Amino acid sequence: MQPELSPAAPRDPQAGVGPRTGSLSLPVRPRRLRRTLALRRMVREHTVRVDQLIYPLFVVPGKDIDDPIDAMPGVRHLSVDRLEAEVSEVRRLGIKAVLLFGLPRVKDPFGSDATKPDGAVPEAIRAIKSWAPDLVVMTDVCLCAYTDHGHCGVVEDGVILNDPSVDLLTRMAVAHAGAGADVVAPSDMMDGRIGAIRSSLDKHGLSHVAIMSYAAKYASSYYGPFRDAAHSAPQFGDRRAYQMDPANGREAIREVLLDVAEGADIVMVKPAMPYLDILQMVRNNVHLPVAAYQVSGEYSQIIAAADRGWLDRTTVMEESLLAIRRAGADLIITYFAKDYARMSHHGS
Repeated sequence: MQPELSPAAPRDPQAGVGPRTGSLSLPVRPRRLRRTLALRRMVREHTVRVDQLIYPLFVVPGKDIDDPIDAMPGVRHLSVDRLEAEVSEVRRLGIKAVLLFGLPRVKDPFGSDATKPDGAVPEAIRAIKSWAPDLVVMTDVCLCAYTDHGHCGVVEDGVILNDPSVDLLTRMAVAHAGAGADVVAPSDMMDGRIGAIRSSLDKHGLSHVAIMSYAAKYASSYYGPFRDAAHSAPQFGDRRAYQMDPANGREAIREVLLDVAEGADIVMVKPAMPYLDILQMVRNNVHLPVAAYQVSGEYSQIIAAADRGWLDRTTVMEESLLAIRRAGADLIITYFAKDYARMSHHGS
C-alpha cells in the first residue's frame, strides 16, 4: 500500500519542465504569448495610433519656399503657398492634427510680427482650414522666433519680464484663434499665461478654442536642431530663468496643476524620452489629456545614428513612440508622424 503524501510535503524542486515553475509545479512559460506576431499584437498593453500623433510644420513668410532644414532631415521650411501638398499628404496618411511654428518677416525686441493677423501663422491657418476643414490646427504661442534677442518674452536690462510678456503672448494667441486655430499652445513658461490667454479668448468670443499648455517644459539641451530651424537661439544668456530645471521632478506637478487651475485643456511634457518619469508623474496626477513632445534633438539623433548604420530607424522610431505612450502620453507631437503613419499603413 502506497503511503499518503502530506499536503505540507515539500515539492520536488525539479518538478515541471524548465527552470521557472509556478505554485502548482506547472511550467511557467510567458513566451507562449510571444510566439507569433498575431499573439503579440493581441496582448499588447499599449499601442500607438496614428490619430494620436501631431505633426509639426514650419511656416515662413514669402512665396514658393520649400527649403530643407539641415539639422532636421526630412523637415522643411514652407511658405503658405507650398503648404497644400504637405497638408494633403498628412490627411492621406490619417494624421489628424498639425502644430504650426512660424517665422517673422522682421524681428524686433518685442516680437511684433507674432501678434499681426497677417503673419505667416494666421495666413497658414486660414489656408489650411480652406483646404482641410476637418484637420485640427494647433499653433505654438511663443515669442522666441520673433524677437531679435531670441528670448520668449520682453527683455529689460537683461531680465525677461513676466507680465509684459504675458500680454504679448495673449495677443498672439488671440490672433491665431481669430484666424481659425482649433488649439493654441503656449510654450513660453511665463507665470500666469494660461489664465490670461483663457480670459482673453473668452472675452473675444473664442471660448471654443482649446489651450494645450507646455506645462512642464524643461531648459533642455535637446532643443538645438529646433533652434536652428526657428532661428530662435538666445542672443545672450539662456532660458533657465523661466524654463524648468532638468533636476526637478516634483516641481513639474506644481506647474501642471497651476495650468489646470488656470484653464488648460491639455497639458504637455517637453522633452519626452529623457523625461518619461515626469510624464508618468503628470499622468498620475491629472485627468486631462496629456501630451508629450518628442523634440528635435530626440528626432535628429535617431536619424543621425540610423544614417551611420548604428540603429535601425524604423524600429527605434516605433520603440521610442511606444515608450512615450507607455509612460502615459495620450498625444505625441513628433517629426516622425508621417514616417510612423506610412509604416502603420504597410503593417509593422
